[in-house]
Amino acid sequence: MKVVFIGAGNVATHLATELYRKSFDIIQVYSRTLESASALAERVNAIPVSDIASVINDADLYIFSVKDSVLDSMASQLPKNDGIWIHTAGSVPLDIFSKYTGSYGVIYPFQTFSKDRIVDWPDIPVFIEASDACTLNTLQAIASQLSDKVSELSSEDRKYIHLTGVFACNFTNHMYTLSELFLKKINLPFDVALPLIDETASKVHSLTPGEAQTGPAIRYDKNIIDKHMEMIEDKKIKEIYRLISENIHRMN
Repeated sequence: MKVVFIGAGNVATHLATELYRKSFDIIQVYSRTLESASALAERVNAIPVSDIASVINDADLYIFSVKDSVLDSMASQLPKNDGIWIHTAGSVPLDIFSKYTGSYGVIYPFQTFSKDRIVDWPDIPVFIEASDACTLNTLQAIASQLSDKVSELSSEDRKYIHLTGVFACNFTNHMYTLSELFLKKINLPFDVALPLIDETASKVHSLTPGEAQTGPAIRYDKNIIDKHMEMIEDKKIKEIYRLISENIHRMN
């Protein structure tokens, strides 16, 4: 199967590399800059291009892995072709391609990706959706070569999966960033927090998040909470602390 990637970021890098490892023929990689396209193309023995008008029109699969805000624009500029168009976004509906082609779909791997981090593809939940039954069967076959956990999911439901990812991953990682700020105040490395972070993540494999919750907020220990609030100098961080503490208490 001949594949073209539109985009060369984190998701595209991992997906292209894994498909290439599974013997898919990655023909081209498009990115706005030739440097970015070349970095991924070199990994998968593809041709890099930075002009979308130069994308070939005889590939079997066109994978768009770009920012949500530019996806429609990229689709409108892609040369006409008879391949299957798919995107990898969590919050973009399936039918964004309906104006441009008749065979399209979504492959959404529910994982956080950084270019130089190895991920365990067979264990990643992959959600698929397609314009028709034939395309769905093709995407099922492709996704099953990536993961052991492939499910069909509608665009509406996929939005909730993406929202889950924002809370469970993106917001959680920001909490690590704030934690690092406090450790720097006393000249301690972030490594100090790693055993705590690892155990917190491990617990929810056997407990519900509610059962795993600990700390002053769950019992709303106002004495401790007020002391912490006094220690926080940044007003926005102080407000984050207050709102999260109140919500933990409200929900437990």
